[in-house]
Amino acid sequence: MIQYTVMPLEVVMEGIEEMESNQMEIVMNGITMQVQPLNSTQATIVRLISGNPQDFLNPQFTPGRVIEFQPRI
Repeated sequence: MIQYTVMPLEVVMEGIEEMESNQMEIVMNGITMQVQPLNSTQATIVRLISGNPQDFLNPQFTPGRVIEFQPRI
């Protein structure tokens, strides 16, 4: 991501160390994605990590969609 601003970098990045992220990466149907868990079997898709453009056109993997998954222990 590129951000053009006249603000100093210290102001733009202020508080980033305190940000808590419980996101995780999973593989579903051969597609790696970053999700935010809602409970033990559901998660919200945050973003896809794929080199295949067709994966981004699949409505099953739209960011914001809630999916069911089985976490690996």
